[in-house]
Amino acid sequence: MDHKDAFEANRALWNARVPHHLTSRMYDVEGFVAGNSSLTAIEIDLLGDVGGKRILHLQCHFGQDTISLARMGAEVTCLDISDVALNEARALATRCGLKANWVLSNVIDHRPELDGQFDIVYTSYGTIGWIPDLKPWAANIRRYLKPGGRLVFVEFHPVVWMFDNNFTHVAYSYFNREVIAEVEEGTYAEKGAAIKLPSYGWNHDLAEVLTVLLNEGLMIERFLELDGSPHDSFANTVKGDDGMFRIIGMEGKLPMVYGLSVLKSAVLNSRYPG
Repeated sequence: MDHKDAFEANRALWNARVPHHLTSRMYDVEGFVAGNSSLTAIEIDLLGDVGGKRILHLQCHFGQDTISLARMGAEVTCLDISDVALNEARALATRCGLKANWVLSNVIDHRPELDGQFDIVYTSYGTIGWIPDLKPWAANIRRYLKPGGRLVFVEFHPVVWMFDNNFTHVAYSYFNREVIAEVEEGTYAEKGAAIKLPSYGWNHDLAEVLTVLLNEGLMIERFLELDGSPHDSFANTVKGDDGMFRIIGMEGKLPMVYGLSVLKSAVLNSRYPG
């Protein structure tokens, strides 16, 4: 299977997930419409004050983080591969009385109309595992940022993806570069959902992530690792007093989330055209 076929299979999977996520307890759409934010303290800390900022939200699903950023005073553009998700994102924004811009696109496809437009590119949780090669991802981030702009990126730690779904044993090498082809049953937000579809993913170790960003001339401002997740997205978890979810038996031992703030220098460099 070439990557085009894998992307189309993944698009179909995400399209199928959307209706279940809209009614799930995890996404709590009614509470969100009433005013709850989908952003956690981790993202808010890395983002800082976004009032008046132009933000590009990559792989935005049905737009809760996008709309949360708009509520904080940002002008936000939302990009995703799922047409069903973007249709629901538009409807959700309307329900919340907020505006955003919507772009249907694969994150690795260059969209020249977005070049140099954004103070912040933002992406979080379960995003880069759907990308086989991070080089075009990093190149697009550099292109889309204004000089002096920042990438804010929060993601599940690559160590998590070494394990089987129940965290009983190590199933994949930390340095795995091969496609991971699986049949997804249910979804992380609704385990019993009537979904049984193929998915195709790729693991990316920390060195790979940092290297592709540095090779684009971007500068790492902050890097953090956490031993828990603010989202209950995995099997066999327990919620700590701090509200973070950890794998039972591995509490305090397993890195589960990492975050980055990455700066595009205000000094333009001819090495990076476009």
